[in-house]
Amino acid sequence: MIAITNLSSKQLRRIASLKGKVESIQQKLSRILGTPPQIGDGATPRKRRRMSARARAKIGAAVKARWAKLRGRKSATKPVKKVKRIMSTSARKKISLAAKARWKRAKAAGKNTL
Repeated sequence: MIAITNLSSKQLRRIASLKGKVESIQQKLSRILGTPPQIGDGATPRKRRRMSARARAKIGAAVKARWAKLRGRKSATKPVKKVKRIMSTSARKKISLAAKARWKRAKAAGKNTL
């Protein structure tokens, strides 16, 4: 097949006129045969499907029921709250003393970080 860029202007005009003739012949044939004319490369554009209001309502009801079912399951099994653990004052004091002793040793060794 020859690239269109390699053609002269005279050849391009001839191609355009032939294409016009082919399209007019196709239209005449479709009128005679009673078939709709094909557009472009033969692929007819698809029409968008219309959905009835009843079908839309039916789908909407199904979606709502599905979500209600899902929410119903979640509310039945409530998550268990974690009990906040409270440290006794004596335990807190032990941890504090241990940290102070650790820092004391680190500073004695000449360190600024542990």
